[in-house]
Amino acid sequence: MTEQHAPTGELHSIPALLARNAARFGDRPAYREKEFGIWQSWSWVEAAEEIRALALGLLVLDLKPGDYVAIIGRNRPAHYWGMIAAQMCGAVPVPLYQDAVAEEMTYVLEHCGARFVICGDQEQVDKILEVEETVKGIERIVYTDKRGMRKYDHSRMNALADVQETGRAAATRLGPELDRRIAGLDYDSTCVMLYTSGTTGKPKGVVLSNRNIIETAKNSCEFDHLTEREEIVAYLPMAWVGDFIFSMGQALWAGFTVNCPEGAHTMMTDMREIGPSYFFAPPRVFEGQLTTVMIRMEDAGRFKRWLFHRFVAVARRVGPAILDGQQVGFVDRLAYGLGRLLVYGPLKNTLGYSRIRVGYTAGEAIGPEIFDFYRSLGINLKQLYGQTEASVFITQQPDGQVRSDTVGVPSPGVEVKIGDNGEVFYRSPGTFVEYYKNPGSTASTKDAAGWVATGDAGFFEESTGHLRIIDRAKDVGRMADGSMFAPKYVENKLKFYPNILEAVVLGNGRDYCTAMINIDLNAVGNWAERNNIAYASYQELAGHPQVYATIKAHVEEVNRSVAEDEMLSNCQIHRFLVLHKELDPDDGEMTRTRKVRRAVIGEKFADLVDALYDGSDSIHTQTEVTYEDGRKGRIKATLKIEDVQVFGAAQAQKVAAQ
Repeated sequence: MTEQHAPTGELHSIPALLARNAARFGDRPAYREKEFGIWQSWSWVEAAEEIRALALGLLVLDLKPGDYVAIIGRNRPAHYWGMIAAQMCGAVPVPLYQDAVAEEMTYVLEHCGARFVICGDQEQVDKILEVEETVKGIERIVYTDKRGMRKYDHSRMNALADVQETGRAAATRLGPELDRRIAGLDYDSTCVMLYTSGTTGKPKGVVLSNRNIIETAKNSCEFDHLTEREEIVAYLPMAWVGDFIFSMGQALWAGFTVNCPEGAHTMMTDMREIGPSYFFAPPRVFEGQLTTVMIRMEDAGRFKRWLFHRFVAVARRVGPAILDGQQVGFVDRLAYGLGRLLVYGPLKNTLGYSRIRVGYTAGEAIGPEIFDFYRSLGINLKQLYGQTEASVFITQQPDGQVRSDTVGVPSPGVEVKIGDNGEVFYRSPGTFVEYYKNPGSTASTKDAAGWVATGDAGFFEESTGHLRIIDRAKDVGRMADGSMFAPKYVENKLKFYPNILEAVVLGNGRDYCTAMINIDLNAVGNWAERNNIAYASYQELAGHPQVYATIKAHVEEVNRSVAEDEMLSNCQIHRFLVLHKELDPDDGEMTRTRKVRRAVIGEKFADLVDALYDGSDSIHTQTEVTYEDGRKGRIKATLKIEDVQVFGAAQAQKVAAQ
């Protein structure tokens, strides 16, 4: 069984790390936040004072050890402080997705039994007041932003700044009690409870201890040599384990600076101003940025467009080798240097990637073409494999051993094995304590020896020792002829194209594969405008004949690529349709982290699935949708079904060579 490490000195809790950082790093910036276009900064000493004041204020409001404190809002220093302050009081922070609808919040708030809720603004307060019609037990609401809150009933509602002032006033009286609670925290105290995305059912509350978070943060910081001089941008949902480990665990362990952007609309500007040295983004962020880049290049002049494609071709050929320190010919190195001056440098600066020393992507498999594109620009983008139950890290790619088709070697302190059925198992200091109030699921996921079933299918390459993930174990199946069916492999290739936002590949137990595709409205809409094609809605644009022709060309290119893979060549797509609506978390078709719920889609679009396999040329359908104000409605459409060419291995190689 994995050895249980003893605490490092007295650093056995997040509050203990905070105290260490205030003493060691003092005036170095700990947090920055941009608001109204201006960056405000707090040093470690100042942050420690703000957090202690908040913790004292929560004691005044009678926060008890073992209470659960829900935190809902965008990435702000005050919300990270709220999580640490709750821990100081012996309570458990439970961050929620800020874009969750009231119904989703109801389940989590009821399940964890939160007494206190820290809300970002009026919108989040309104959601809490709405869910209180069914959820009982919420006794105190604390809000960060005072705008719009003046006329609310404040009998059990407080502004966060006011709670801090109350705490400062009570410092002499309650200081000893707070110190006693902080001293009572140990390595096995609960650090945070994070809810899974609920891809296959109700979300589960994953209980993570200080040991889980601190040991994982320590090991991963050492792996990539992260120090107090790193700069990160905290923009991903606070309810997601990745943000917690990067913006809390690693930030507190290494002592680096957490920068909170003003909002999604200022993200690009804020990234350029901060210039993060350590950066994480899920594949959808990199996919979206590449789409934006390609759209802009289509709008550029002929010479600029030629220059871009000319030097991107050079970068694709030699960029990754130069990044890994391999030998490259003088002429190629000279061409790449010129490309860095004219194209790669300005492009990285536009994206805010100029100073990235270590970058990671995870959460979903990233398309190899997308991954290689960013590395070709000289960005040290790597892949990691992890999950909430592991405190993120299961495997990582060491510098110099980065490839698009693997997820690296086991992270420090992590053991990984492959089960008889091909499923990946791991155990580590980061392995979760339990699923809250769910001993059955805990036992079925983690065995008595500490091994956790990931639910993913994969294998270790004999030559490199790197892990390759094929797909979700439950999604990997067999075609009717017995050949392997791995939908994610094909979907990621499709999503490389800027015109394709999402794809769902079908084929388990079938004679052949088919696909349902979402177009990217930004990319395709830009193309329509440039070609003077009028459209009134997503639905109308998605059904346009020229859009279908373009998507068909992309699918056939993917088929050629898939045909070259002997193991998965039967996963080529024979027929497809373009969906009349975007897959949406509000409609239950995706999780909040934008993972496709295949079972929901298979049931909701059963008529479309049948049409893809019964030889129909088109299908009339109607689908329930949720509008932004929460109202339900139905949209009707007649969808065209298109046949596409498939290839043999030799034929695909011949076409590729041409």
